[in-house]
Formats: sequence, structure tokens, C-alpha cells
Amino acid sequence: MQLFLQRFNYLFQSTKGLVLVAISLVSMVTALFGMLSGPMVEWGIRDFVVDLFNMKLLAEEREGRIIMLYHTIAMSVLAIEVYFITSIVPMKKHQQSTINATITFGYIIALLFGLKFAYFGHDFVYHGLFLLGQSLVFFAGLLLAAALWPWNKETYVTNKDYAHTRRGIDLERMAFFVMAVATLGSAIFGAVTASYWGNGHETFLAEDLIREPHKNPLQLAVIGHLHIMLTLIAIAITLIVGRWLDFKGMFHKISMRLMIAGTVVITLGVWAVVPYQPIAHKIIYVGSVLVMLAAFFLVVFGWRKLIHDRLQELGIEKGGFWKSLRALLHDPLKFGPLWQMVFMNFTVSGVGIFMAINLDKIFRVWPAREERITLTGHWHILSAIIATIIILYYADICGLKGRVRQWFGWLVIICSDLAFAAVTVFSMKRLFVQEIHQAAVVNWTMLLADFGLAMVLLIMALLLLWRLFDLFKGSGLWKKEFDNPELEVEKTADVSPYPHIPQQGGPKS
Repeated sequence: MQLFLQRFNYLFQSTKGLVLVAISLVSMVTALFGMLSGPMVEWGIRDFVVDLFNMKLLAEEREGRIIMLYHTIAMSVLAIEVYFITSIVPMKKHQQSTINATITFGYIIALLFGLKFAYFGHDFVYHGLFLLGQSLVFFAGLLLAAALWPWNKETYVTNKDYAHTRRGIDLERMAFFVMAVATLGSAIFGAVTASYWGNGHETFLAEDLIREPHKNPLQLAVIGHLHIMLTLIAIAITLIVGRWLDFKGMFHKISMRLMIAGTVVITLGVWAVVPYQPIAHKIIYVGSVLVMLAAFFLVVFGWRKLIHDRLQELGIEKGGFWKSLRALLHDPLKFGPLWQMVFMNFTVSGVGIFMAINLDKIFRVWPAREERITLTGHWHILSAIIATIIILYYADICGLKGRVRQWFGWLVIICSDLAFAAVTVFSMKRLFVQEIHQAAVVNWTMLLADFGLAMVLLIMALLLLWRLFDLFKGSGLWKKEFDNPELEVEKTADVSPYPHIPQQGGPKS
């Protein structure tokens, strides 16, 4: 009994344990419900899975099922980011425990009962429990925003290398706070719309309305909610990576101001979609440029830091191009998240900007199905890139070393990017191939995409199995991590700008 309690406490009281549980649940949900996708239908796997688990899949309810599935996964990802934030941003211990416990209880309830309601019969008790879980996740967000309050004098910055105001207010903490408040407001933005379901509002997928000339306010609100929540999840992981790499100096001071302003502008632009649709997108573009510049400065700082630290480790004072490149690529788990931010510009941001500029001239000339494919791929690639960054970050803090670290990191980067590139080519294929000649392009891109994503899932499964088998060891890695909380997150900074707050691990804290 004692051994069981120790493992339970590790899984639900430590950052690494909480992240392990959340990633495991998301992986199982992705693996199971991925069996219902298009390629699985052709191979007969979908019908086998539906019969095996006795799923209730009515064709007219498809949109509702997908919405429930996406919400359960999104809340799980939000929980993972909250665990990272509470472990690396200084706050009181009871605040960290309360926030983690609340969001854990919330997202697990929402995930279990939301999927039960959507795919296994419509008992509305389960839907009520799904809403309860969502409410707990929202309440955890309120607690997080309160804990991140940047005007607390105890959290004022004393180290001048980090972004701050003249009074000493930590601008990085303010960026986290603004992101949390914007997420809460944007959740309400979607919840108000959801309250009209069945009362003047019908279920739909955002990509189904691309050719509708007139959209009602509730439809606009759903589209805005989808975009802003995904954007804020991306902003959150960018801030987390910056803190992980001990982002500081002049780039940090510029970047945090841009990130705060960009988050506010994007959020207000999305909220303005309903009352001021004609100008809302222009506001969003301005905010997006600010956020992308902030991420650019993080990438420049991070790559310079990785090169400097590796050359210093090798005792090389000044390396040439090739030595610097080798130093940069030495650690895929540190290089990967920054590279994914760069690669995103080729598969998400660049495609989105090109599409917006040429919407009427090119994309609206295509059949609606092709434009729909492009938009769907756009959102899914961004979501998957965020997922790979989380995976690489978790692999680093959970202790991968040596060749295993190298193989894991590079396989995740190469296989995921191969899949994302293939999906991008598939979605934009009409630019360079006629429909009558597209068969070869479709076949190869789908094959590469399926292979890349399958490899990422396989690699992730091996990591999770390693951590699972470790739990069965009496003195495994889990035991060391639980007995030594300072191992929760690797320290990367020697000097803390928060001397008043007990350290919990992580950069600057």
C-alpha cells in the first residue's frame, strides 16, 4: 500500500509526474481516435475499432464529436503548460499545489466524460460532468492569474539582465499574466457562444464556412475562439521555452515588451471579429507581427547561447562556421524547440500570409474542398508543432542522456518536420499540379505524412513505456525525482532576479 501511495503522490504531486499522466492520456486519446481517420477507413481499421469499443457514430453528429474531441485534447495541453509555468515561475508553494490539483481534476473529468458523451452514447449526466471539468479548468486559470500577479513587490526584478520596468516590475512575469488573462477572456468568448447551442445555434466546423458570404455573430465567435485559443497556447509555450533557456539581455527586454503588446493586440482583434469584422483581421495581423518578432529574438538568443555554451564546454574560445554549426546541433532537445519555431514559418505562418494576400486571386478560384484542406492543415500543423515542442521539453527535464537523447531528439524533429512538410505540399498542390495529374503527389505526400506522424507516436510511446517501467522499480528515477524536488526542472541560471522568493527550480527562480 505504501509503495502505491508513493507512486500516486509522484504522479499527482510532482511536475514530471503530472506531465507524464497528461501526455499519456493525450497519447492514448490520439492513438485511439486516430483510428477513426480517413486512411483507417480504407484499411478497415475504423470499422474494427468502432465495433470493438461499441462506439455510437451517427453521421449527422460528426461535427459535435470532433468538437468534443478537440476540446478534451486542448484542455490537456493547457494543463501541461500550466504545470510547466507553476514549476518555473516563482510562486508560493500552496499556490502551485492548489493550481495543479484543480486543473488536474478538471481536465481529467472533462476528458473522460466528454469523450464518453460524444462517442459512447449521449447520457447528459456525462455532458454535465464534462462542463464541470471545464469549469474547474477555468477556475484553475483564475488561480494561476492571481499567482502570476506581476505587481507583487516580492517578485520585482533585481537582476538588470532581465526585462523590467523602472519600478522593477518583471515584464516576463507580466507576459505570463497577460497571456493567462487573455486565455480566460477568450474561454468566456467561446463559452458564451456555446450557451446558445440548440437555441439558435447549430454545430459546425469552422472550415465548413469558408465560402459563406455572411456569417452570424455566433459563427464568428466560434471561429475567433478557435484561432485565439490556439494562438495563446503557442504564446504560452514560447514564454515557457524562453524561461527554460534563461532568456535575458537586450533581446529579452525587447521581446517581452513585444510579446505583451502582441498578446493584447491579437486578443482584442479576435474579440472584435463579432462587432467589427471588416477591421478585426488588420488588428490581428499587427499583433501577430509583434508576437512573431518576439519569438524571433528568442530564437536568435537561444541559438547564440547554445553555440556559446557548447564551445565553452569544449574549451574553444572562438569557433568558425562549422564548429559553431556543430555546437548548435549538439543537443537536439535544446535546439529542437527553437528550430520548430523557425520551421513553423515555412509550414504555417508563411502559408497563412501567402493565402491571405492571394485569397481572392488564387484560393477562392479553387474548388471549396481544396481551400478547406489548406485551412485544416494550417491549424493542425500549428497544433502538432506545439506538441513536438512540449515533447522535446519534457524529454529534457525527465532525464534523457547520451545516445538515447540524440536519437530521440533528432527522430522527433526529422519525422515531425517531414510530416508537416508533406501536409503543406499536399494542401498547396493545386499551385503546381493540375487535378488530373495529382494522384502521384497525393499518394507520396500522404505516405510521408503518415510515416512521419506514426514514427513520432512510436517514439513517444517508447518514452512513455520507459517511464512506466521505471515506476515499477523501487528505487527508479521516479523515486529520485520525488525525493529531490529540486530536480523537478533543470536550473540554467546562477543568479536569481527574485531573491525574496524560495527557489522552486528553473531559470531565474
